[in-house]
Amino acid sequence: MSDPSAGDSAQSGLRLNLRIISVVIFNFASYLTIGLPLAVLPGYVHDVMGYSAFWAGLVISLQYFATLLSRPHAGRFADLWGPKKVVIFGLFGALICGICYALAALSSAIPLVSLLLLCLGRVVLGVGQSFAGTGATLWGVGVVGSLHIGRVISWNGIFTYGAMAIGAPLGVAIYMWGGLLLLAAIVIAIALVAIVLAFPRPAVKTSKGKPLPFRAVLGRIWGYGLILAMGSVGFGVIATFITLFYQDKGWQGAAFALTLFSVAFVGTRMLFPNAINRFGGLNVALVCFAVEAFGLLMVWGSWEPWMAKVGALLTGAGFSLVFPAIGVVAVKVVPPQNQGSALATYTAFMDLALGITGPLAGLIMSYAGVPVIYLLSSLLVCLAILATLRLKRVTTA
Repeated sequence: MSDPSAGDSAQSGLRLNLRIISVVIFNFASYLTIGLPLAVLPGYVHDVMGYSAFWAGLVISLQYFATLLSRPHAGRFADLWGPKKVVIFGLFGALICGICYALAALSSAIPLVSLLLLCLGRVVLGVGQSFAGTGATLWGVGVVGSLHIGRVISWNGIFTYGAMAIGAPLGVAIYMWGGLLLLAAIVIAIALVAIVLAFPRPAVKTSKGKPLPFRAVLGRIWGYGLILAMGSVGFGVIATFITLFYQDKGWQGAAFALTLFSVAFVGTRMLFPNAINRFGGLNVALVCFAVEAFGLLMVWGSWEPWMAKVGALLTGAGFSLVFPAIGVVAVKVVPPQNQGSALATYTAFMDLALGITGPLAGLIMSYAGVPVIYLLSSLLVCLAILATLRLKRVTTA
């Protein structure tokens, strides 16, 4: 006979997931507005507007810099205003960005004006993303309780990377069909629908109490953020340079390696939703770092394409739970009224790591070749293991 309690547990888990999804879907909308123009704008700036590759890259990078710089403010306002208001504020950033894209398309006859509008839109989008992403996570935690913060962060990540994976090819198709103006209209529509759906949803109570200043929050969080930054480098070198690695080896199939990485990332989060609650964040992080380090080492030492693909898959699976596993522990070192600031500050370390990884790895590759960045990244993840072990000893002492 089947155990009825197992069915009840599965049903309660399903309800819990649906409640989380009903909130983090707004972060999906935010990231979809980021993903749609991601593969379009560099070519539009360079080929259509006639600007150099530098300006094409700058238009994309402005959003990431704006996100990084606004992260602490997003967390602070989430603590003060409540996460719902912060999410809606972030979605309005996506809406304004879409309007800037539309104005840029309409002013294409004046390239300088069009470029400035694109830059303005990217900056506003970056600020909006930090507010929407931080707010959606805290809103989800408020809906299901802090006991399930790891699950909330995991689902938020699934929707984030899912939106980026869907958005890029969809954006190219939309652009080919109707140009930048149609793409802008789609971005505006997505933001508007998300705002309309967010307004009637009930807000969650925020914790009362005097919040800690940012310096105090940073003082408590930086160790966890540094470990996250070291683990994030593996993600950065796979996502950014696996295509160059395959070209250097004279192989085909780099796109499939990226697909395996993404599938492993999302699949691991979906297969192990309770791992962090069952085994503890730091224990899960140690296992994840070990898998990620081995995957990167396998990519570095691969002499056949299948080895690089397996390495990419292991790297994705390993990195998948790093952010929520360390994050669950990090947000608990501050009072409840500072959880927004803590989460945003913690996330900023990942933003910073990914921002530094590209140019630094590119510099290393120019002198030592492409494969060596995977060896160095593996060693850095091993350093994260040692730092996590030390942190575990300190927290259990």
